[in-house]
Amino acid sequence: MSSVTSRPRKLYVKSYGCQMNVYDSQRMADVLAREGYVETSMPDDADVLVLNTCHIREKAAEKVYSELGRLRVLKQAAALEGRSLTVAVAGCVAQAEGEEIIRRAPVVDLVVGPQNYHRLPDLVARAARDGRVVDTEFPAEDKFDHLAAPSAAVTRSRGVTAFVTVQEGCDKFCTFCVVPYTRGAEFSRPVAKIVAEVERLADAGVREIRLIGQNVNAWHGEGPDGRAWTLAQLLYRLAAVPGVARLRYTTSHPRDMDEALIAAHGELPALMPQLHLPVQSGSDRVLAAMNRKHDRAEFLAVVARLRAARPDIAMSSDFIVGFPGETEQEFRDTLALVDEVGFASAYSFKYSSRPGTPAADSENQVSEAEKTERLARLQARIDFHAAAFNAATVGRTTEVLFESTGRHDGQMTGRSPWMQSVQVMAPASVKGEVLTVRITGTGTNSLYGALLAPARHDGAAPNDTASRNEALRPHEAARAASGGL
Repeated sequence: MSSVTSRPRKLYVKSYGCQMNVYDSQRMADVLAREGYVETSMPDDADVLVLNTCHIREKAAEKVYSELGRLRVLKQAAALEGRSLTVAVAGCVAQAEGEEIIRRAPVVDLVVGPQNYHRLPDLVARAARDGRVVDTEFPAEDKFDHLAAPSAAVTRSRGVTAFVTVQEGCDKFCTFCVVPYTRGAEFSRPVAKIVAEVERLADAGVREIRLIGQNVNAWHGEGPDGRAWTLAQLLYRLAAVPGVARLRYTTSHPRDMDEALIAAHGELPALMPQLHLPVQSGSDRVLAAMNRKHDRAEFLAVVARLRAARPDIAMSSDFIVGFPGETEQEFRDTLALVDEVGFASAYSFKYSSRPGTPAADSENQVSEAEKTERLARLQARIDFHAAAFNAATVGRTTEVLFESTGRHDGQMTGRSPWMQSVQVMAPASVKGEVLTVRITGTGTNSLYGALLAPARHDGAAPNDTASRNEALRPHEAARAASGGL
């Protein structure tokens, strides 16, 4: 007697934009796994295809519409095979544009905002039954309470580092930013739920936890004592979870770097000496026009306090060039800030007008040609300091958390405490280990190193006074290389 095995339903998710979208995409896969969906890396094999979108910059949104145009062919091919393909747009573009997406791209069956993806099973079923569905309301319930945890096997397949969303939304209302409108007001998850998620991840072999949020250092979740905890308190609690070797957090706002959090960088070995702290501009007038709520001097004071607490800390940042009304001298103020801080890395962008934000209606928009020219000059300065930072590591020993196989046979890739990618000839068995490596050279996008004796496995960088006195100071290396600019 023969039997026919039914084909499992397949899910394909493509993420755009920030680390929070990566986390959200994984949770979408987890919630649909309960309904029998299996992830696939092949979009043409999918029964449900989700584009998890970003709306921070204009080009990111237009990429989504370009992708949707190509998906018409996939949907037609699926129909010829006798199966239906449900196309969903999720994330911030979905939240911002809603019904407009379906008007512009009829291939879309489902539009779901970033606060509603816990409803995906029901929404997918409704779209199949009733036709197109749009759900961009901000729900009363906490979506995190309705999300399924992935199996240990799925967690292990995602690697030895993991993102954990602890905070969403933003109350800062920078004049260029759509986040308060697409993600809503600031919301902080409670300590107990974060700890439970981190414990589950650690039990499955995750060694590094990266706490994420639109404004993560504004986190103020309820603690076990019923009071609001600070991010510093949360970091100390998570460092005590067995198996957690390293902690990082991103993205932060300079106004929310309180003294307890700064002190944690000097006192908590598991907290890695690397911080992404967006500044956006080096001009006080531009910062005020952006409604950043800090000026140049305040940002530099925060950097100085961080470096006093942790001399080897590596700073990275975000910059916007060509903000409406930005003059050549104000742009040069940004270049000077880059030289003064000596960032280990940074992301730079041309100002992108986002509908609905105050800056979109500003007069004195900077020309596209001028924005392009300034971006090239800024990126050259950033690249210079990044190269100086990386060069300063050559010949030093450091601890590397090995994450995956490298591009060449016998090669493994890991991360230094300062977030650099490090390529080392080592056996595959070192994955998930924190081992001592001597840095032997630099490449375009990574370092090269040689494996030394095993290090202690708590993931800590050297923490004694003598080691701190010898600590790498990337900003000093960059200043020396640039002749003290």
